[in-house]
Amino acid sequence: MGETRTCRGNVPAEISSLVGRREELGGIAALVARSPLVTLTGGAGVGKTRLALGAAGVLGGSFPDGTWFAELSAEQNGALVGHRVAAVLGLPEQAAHPQAEVLAGFLADRRLLLVLDTCDHLRGACAELLRPILARAPHVRVIATCRRPLGVPGERVLRVGPLDASGPGSDAVRLLGERARAAVPGLTLDEAEATRICRLLDGVPLAIELAARRLRALSARQVADRLGDRLGLLTGGGPAPFGRHRTLRTAVGWSHELCSPAERLLWARLSVFPADFDADDARAVCGDEALADPPLARLAEASLLERRGDRYRMLGMTRDYGGEWLRRLGEEDALRRRHRDHYLAAARRAGAEWYGPRQREWAAWTRRELPNLRAALDRDDGPDLPGALWFAWCCLGLADPGRRYLDRSLRRHTRPGPARTLALWARAQAALSAGDATAARAGAVEAYEAATAGNDPDIAGRALQCAAAATLALGDPGEAGRLVVAAFELLGRAARDTRDDLGLALAEVTLARTLCARGAFDRAVAILDRRARRAVRGELWTRAEGEQVRSLAELGRGDAGAAETSARAALDARWRLGDGIGAALAMEQLAAAAARRGDGRRAAWLLGASRRAREDSGASVNGVFTGDAATGGGPAHGTLPDAAGGPSGSGAPVGGSPGWDGSGHGTPVYGGPVYGTPGFAVGRERTERRARALAGDVAHDWAFARGLATAPGVAVALIRNAGDAVHPPTGRASSRT
Repeated sequence: MGETRTCRGNVPAEISSLVGRREELGGIAALVARSPLVTLTGGAGVGKTRLALGAAGVLGGSFPDGTWFAELSAEQNGALVGHRVAAVLGLPEQAAHPQAEVLAGFLADRRLLLVLDTCDHLRGACAELLRPILARAPHVRVIATCRRPLGVPGERVLRVGPLDASGPGSDAVRLLGERARAAVPGLTLDEAEATRICRLLDGVPLAIELAARRLRALSARQVADRLGDRLGLLTGGGPAPFGRHRTLRTAVGWSHELCSPAERLLWARLSVFPADFDADDARAVCGDEALADPPLARLAEASLLERRGDRYRMLGMTRDYGGEWLRRLGEEDALRRRHRDHYLAAARRAGAEWYGPRQREWAAWTRRELPNLRAALDRDDGPDLPGALWFAWCCLGLADPGRRYLDRSLRRHTRPGPARTLALWARAQAALSAGDATAARAGAVEAYEAATAGNDPDIAGRALQCAAAATLALGDPGEAGRLVVAAFELLGRAARDTRDDLGLALAEVTLARTLCARGAFDRAVAILDRRARRAVRGELWTRAEGEQVRSLAELGRGDAGAAETSARAALDARWRLGDGIGAALAMEQLAAAAARRGDGRRAAWLLGASRRAREDSGASVNGVFTGDAATGGGPAHGTLPDAAGGPSGSGAPVGGSPGWDGSGHGTPVYGGPVYGTPGFAVGRERTERRARALAGDVAHDWAFARGLATAPGVAVALIRNAGDAVHPPTGRASSRT
């Protein structure tokens, strides 16, 4: 048996610094201390080799017989893996004995670390080589890099993911900065553009290093703008480590070559998902006779999919490569249709079950699937999907994007039909949610006419309810009341046919709000009590709407404590549903109640917290309704029923006594802000003036600033727990970040 070399290993000297990876280095050290084999797995370009070399450098002093590096990418014959390792260790050829046995005997009493790099195409051969070595050499440790585990007894796996690219100062941005300065000495990167580049590249180190080289000829903004073609842009431009992976395409293509035909087909089809998905989504969109059982687990094991819980995600460059193959297969259009149809079916189920106990579950589904829903909407401009997603636009603070999708589809598709009618109502209701009362009323007229022509009393009634709310916002509570009574007749008939009480629930809340605008607070509370007794367990949206209006009514009746209780309930429901804008409105209502109770500092803090919640939700509306609300606007074109001499309460919510008596304009008789009326912004200003008068300028401004600096989640927790909201915690959670 030959002697080992006199040097203590052959690990290549570092040609560049290892950025980040402190946690991974610690994890490798801990695993090496107790396991004979540690395999670093991960996708193409995530830096497995670089990390293995970094770990070898850190751990080298613990191995008296050295640290040895065997790079296997150029070796194509599995039978020669042992010979490659023997050559690295300086062992002479011994043809009379199996190479694995020779190595096992040589290493039996050695204390060394062996790094086997790029085992992907030789997994079986590497496993066969390591089994006898690890069995007979108790003090030998092996670090292997491979996109799948080797499957050797005693193996421990450490998954190497992309670098954190969350923002300036993150590891990915630091790496880009270091490599950019190496490529262009003296270069100063704009942190926002650097962060944008790193996020577009998913924090993949190889991609970031290649992008840094492009900065020799392009600005950071130009690089970021061109990253729609990641595989084409990020080619070579300099030497690659160990002669490998000069481009993203070769790095990802290496993985593609190692996949089975079924894995390649699934990889291509999964490229239609722009973000994460679960196994059911994959089966529905990608499964057919050719893929009866899509091999998701095998793609995850090969590091082509990231798995988090029950969700899977494909990195952007991997998805791009799959998309190229999908186009070559001629399946792109068909898979995009299947993707759209899958999410359309789910959206229709969500809409049908929205007014029910699964509402919160569907709200979470909507937020989780937003990237997939956006992709489906962008790929098809028909009215079906944007109309089916009415609950997202109207209930979850997504009115602005919803209106854009709905406007586009309704402009391009004018043929009458149920899908278009639903989309017309959704657009009107979304305009109402966005605070555009004029557009809401005009849209409600159009939706009512389409629903009437299509014999759809449910949508016709919902359109009248929307028109009533918009009319109230435009300053005409008398007409609003007549419209909502007309809505009740249609919605009552529809509810008997469809067993869907959503329209009636909305109409009752609108009627109560209209009564508040006339000062009929007791009648408003009676209607809301009736609605609460019939509420669906687990339903949050109409409950929040009702509690918000009840708070207004209680303020009108002079009971600030009851108003605060209702506003707190509205806030809780809004927050549980994920409606940040609605939560901000509930905080404003709490501020009005606090000011009425004489607590100016708390009112000021709540107003600041409300503004922060609006800003964090992306709301630009100064109040609930804008547009022509201040001037009353003008009449909407189209036809609504003349309810003045119409139904006298057959659909009304309060026993045999109509909730509305048909009288004309009324005037609010209390000082709180009236949600959904022209006085809303005025009401907020009134609350601010009252809070300032109670607290004094200095205390008011201080408390308002504290509220503005409090993250919405922290503010909600303080309000829920009845904490001292004027003195919130000063740690990171409450800072403006």
